[in-house]
Amino acid sequence: MRILAFETSAKAASAALLSDGTLTGEFFQNSGETHSRTVMKLAENLLQSCALSPADVDYVAWANGPGSFTGVRIGAAAAKGFCWGKSIPGLPVSTLESMAWNVVDLEGVICCCMDARRSQVYNALFCAEHGQLTRLCEDRAISLQALEEDLRRFSDRPVRLVGDGALLTWNTLHERFANMLLVSEHLRQQRAAGVALAGWQAVLQGKVENAALSVPQYLRLSQAERERLEKERIKGE
Repeated sequence: MRILAFETSAKAASAALLSDGTLTGEFFQNSGETHSRTVMKLAENLLQSCALSPADVDYVAWANGPGSFTGVRIGAAAAKGFCWGKSIPGLPVSTLESMAWNVVDLEGVICCCMDARRSQVYNALFCAEHGQLTRLCEDRAISLQALEEDLRRFSDRPVRLVGDGALLTWNTLHERFANMLLVSEHLRQQRAAGVALAGWQAVLQGKVENAALSVPQYLRLSQAERERLEKERIKGE
């Protein structure tokens, strides 16, 4: 069983291929090019380098949010298009959970953070133990102050920061936590390999979806939507 995975939720774009739970290959690019120009080319080159074609793919997984509104939409559109073209199921997975799968062998608490601006991070916490993850909270948009309070309950084990908001969280909080560790940069970034592993878990648990019905999980409104609602509120006063 082969899973093709897309990750476009942040600045980097990547595609990965998983075969029966084993990573076959991954192409990663953090060049600043727009994801709409790169991600499908990465997937195409990946399949070609593995001597495979789109017909050899059984499922498509993608980071379904939170993350960049535009980035998540691009990845979802690419994945849904692939699913529709080949009539195969989709595996929309949490961006935050995918980040944790990249470091699942580093036992302890995995604190996944994406910079959500306005002194907030998109965050989820997982316990990594014996190569498996246990979710400790739902995906959320949370202030760094509130995250600090929540992390105090894990003072007895290492807390490892991953994601493009990890450095921000480290700079803000690490002096208050002797057990806080910043994962190495090459493991810290969102990657399609983690998306593929999260998708594999979804298959094992029977959480397979009709890709066309999947809706991105942004966790909060976009700036444009917030501004529209504020204008409507002012107009109604």
